Order: sequence, then C-alpha cells, then structure tokens
Amino acid sequence: MHLSKKCSAFKVVLSALLIVALLQLIYLSFLSKFHGKQQRYRYSELFGGSGAKKNAHPEKNSRKERLRYSLSTGGIFDNSGQYRVYKNLIKSDFTTNEKPGSDPSSNILALATHTTINNLHYLESLLERWQNPISVAIFAHGQDVKFATALVYALSFFCPHIQALVDFHLVCLSGEMASFPEQDREHFAGLEDCASVFSRLETHGEKYKNYAMSGNISYPNNLLRNIARGGTESSYILVIDMDMMPSADLHEQFMAMIAKREPASDEVFVLPAFEIRHARKMPATKAELVQLYQVGEVRPFYEELCPRCQAPTNYSQWVNSHVRETGTLEVAYTLTWVDPWEPFYIGHRSVPLYDENFKQYGFNRISQACELHVAGYRFSVLSTAFVVHRGFKIQGEFHARKDEENKRNRVLFRNFKEGLKTKYPSSARRC
Repeated sequence: MHLSKKCSAFKVVLSALLIVALLQLIYLSFLSKFHGKQQRYRYSELFGGSGAKKNAHPEKNSRKERLRYSLSTGGIFDNSGQYRVYKNLIKSDFTTNEKPGSDPSSNILALATHTTINNLHYLESLLERWQNPISVAIFAHGQDVKFATALVYALSFFCPHIQALVDFHLVCLSGEMASFPEQDREHFAGLEDCASVFSRLETHGEKYKNYAMSGNISYPNNLLRNIARGGTESSYILVIDMDMMPSADLHEQFMAMIAKREPASDEVFVLPAFEIRHARKMPATKAELVQLYQVGEVRPFYEELCPRCQAPTNYSQWVNSHVRETGTLEVAYTLTWVDPWEPFYIGHRSVPLYDENFKQYGFNRISQACELHVAGYRFSVLSTAFVVHRGFKIQGEFHARKDEENKRNRVLFRNFKEGLKTKYPSSARRC
C-alpha cells in the first residue's frame, strides 16, 4: 500500500514535469516562429519586399533605390587605376537636401575621415561628439566589400542620426566590385536596431590589427583622405583618422570665430594632437584635457614613436596659453612649418590634396604639410581646440611590415620634395 502511494506520487510528478517540458517546447517554438517572422519582416522592410507594409517607409525605399543606382554605375577608377571608387555610396539627408541658394552658413565646416570596416564602429561616438556633417571613406577588400556595403546600408536604415549627417564612400581594388546586398541575408541576421549594427561592426573589428590586411593589401590612406574631402561641399574641412576625437563644440566655436575673423587665404588652423590611455574617457574641453595631461593620462600624439613629428606644435606653450574668454575659440599663436611636423588642421577646401602615391605607414601626412609650407601657408594654432587619438601609440603594437613600408615611403618623399620645386618654382621655401 505504501509502495503504491509512492508510485502514484511519482507518476503525478513525472506527468507534471512532462507537461511543463511540453509547454516550454510550445513556448520556444512560438518564440522562434515569432522571431523568424520578425526577422523576415525586418529583412523585407530593409529592401521593400512584399513582407513590408505597402509604402510604410517610402523614404527608406528611396534610399534603397539610391544605393542600387550608386552600385549600378560600377564606380570609377582612381588615377592609378588600382582602385575602384564608389563616391556617395550612401548620401546623407544633409547632402541630398542641399539646394542651390540655400543658407551657406549651414555648410561652413565638415569633418572628413577614413577607415577600413574594422574601425567603423568608432563612427558612433565620433558623430555623438561632432553632431554635424561627416564624410567617411571606407576601404574594403575581399569579402569585406560585401560586408561593408551591407553594414553601411544597415547604418543608414537603422540609425536616423547617421542618415541625417553622414555621407559614405567606398573604395576597393579595381578588380573587385560592390554588389547590392539584397541576397546577403547572413549580414543582416540579428540586426534589429542601430545598437545592434554597431555591435556587429565592433565584433568584426576585434580580430584585426592596425594596418594589417589579408593578402598584403596596401591601405591607400591618402586616396581615402582625398575621397572623403571631395565628398563634401563645405568651405572648410577637418581631416582626421576614424579613431580620433575632436574637442566638444568645435564646430560651433569655429563658426563663431570665422564670423568675427575672416581667415587669410594662406592660413590653416592647427588642432594640437594628443593620445589618451584606452581606459580613459575622452576629454571634451581643454580644461579636462590639461588635467589628464598633467598626470600623464594624456600625452602628445606619437610621443613614443616620433616625438619630432608633433613637437613643433609647442605643447607647453599651448597648454599654458591663457584663454581670455570661456567658450571662445581664437588663434593662440602662428607657426612656420618645420620638418617633420605633421599637424592636424582645419583648412579651406582649396588647400592642396594629399599625394596618393603614399600608402600604408609613413610620410603620408608629412608630405601634404610639407607642400602647404612650400605653397606659402602659415599654421595658426587654435587656443582651445584639439584632437585626441584613442590609446597610446607604442612600439611593438604595429604590423610586421611597418618598417619596410616606412623605408619605401621615405624614398617616395625624397622624390616628392624634388617635384615641389617644379610645382612651385617661385617659392623660396623648401622642406
């Protein structure tokens, strides 16, 4: 009798467990179907298929058509014939809506930057800080060409602030072509909002090392800088690398400064460049930066690798320069270029382009600063504006071919300097 009661109780418990397991299976099946349906809807919404509500997002569908058109052109070759360029792969609303006769003050200053797909996740914090037009040139190779096309489209679709202000341009090898990402469902799986797109980009970038690309492909940094510069109609342009951050309110402060002080035609505005420990939060103001500088958490850019490359900025003078009025940007002092200074600066769109023969590591920015000097430019250092690179640049963290590339570019630089004598025959300046 006692045994019989035990058996009955066991059967009841077993039955209850089976019912719970069955309910869990039904629930999981429902969730799976619901998620699948949600994904299919999201996917069809991305591409305007039958699963989406008719005319639910006409502006997003027109974006799809603009992307399709950009890709259908097949891009254009660069001057060397080595690269294929898709200019305005995705146009921002700012650029699309810009009309002749519109308020010119709305397009005074833009930021131009370049990257591989591996560092594109930095765009999120960069735009959060800048909050004005940005032109981004992306270099992709191999399978990353498809991935870049898909993820850039996803950014424009899921991130209204990106679509509002960011123009994307894509560069790949001349033998490669970008294609419309409609068939590449694997690239869109799990993308449901803006945060998920940036998360995917960050995960993708974690496996790559600085400048190291599969197949020993050269990163054409100066070509990309020129593409990004040419992708904006702004009067003035700040060109920086994707993993750098400008000081807060720079756009607004610069606009206020030039409204009071008309820049000279032979003048560029230097932003002292720093680098910060990875763990530290990016400083927004000069006061915050100086505080970190004084305790060694921030230091001059390239201090360990090439201190001479930034030393002419005169960091001690800049750090100690008196700011007369909080929030007011002005020229603190003006410098003449000296070798091998490679400053970051805001320049008029008419300043000489970067020499596209320089690729990978070494002399790519020095060559352009050298040309500005020979062409007669002066370098006005801004009182409170700056740029900061994420992380300290240290020996041993670069890819294996860095020294080899540096030697190659050193030879190019000698030839480049000789060419400037012919390009600017009346200039007494040399570098």
